[in-house]
Amino acid sequence: MIEFNKMNSKQLKDLVIKLLEDKKAENIKVIPVKDSSSIASYLVFASGRSTKNVGAIANHLADELKLSGLPKINLEGFAKSEWVLVDAGDVIVHLMHPEAREYYNLEELWEKK
Repeated sequence: MIEFNKMNSKQLKDLVIKLLEDKKAENIKVIPVKDSSSIASYLVFASGRSTKNVGAIANHLADELKLSGLPKINLEGFAKSEWVLVDAGDVIVHLMHPEAREYYNLEELWEKK
């Protein structure tokens, strides 16, 4: 695993995708936003099969990113785990139940930018 301080944003995004795949996240979608937003370079969307699954994926992602040396990771929504936002700096991950993902349809919003 590449240490965070030696990682560029594409490598961080690739690591996030690998970690999501390791935990069987579903429908992973990446949207590059560095040209349309200053908040991050990539938004990553993924679904989990249940509240427990979404929480487990978020926990795994945060733990592994910390082990790689990411200085700060923010988790929002972890208590309910219906929609968990993992802010890894240059990559922001939205983990959702499929129903919430369909309802909010954030991918469409960001793809139009």
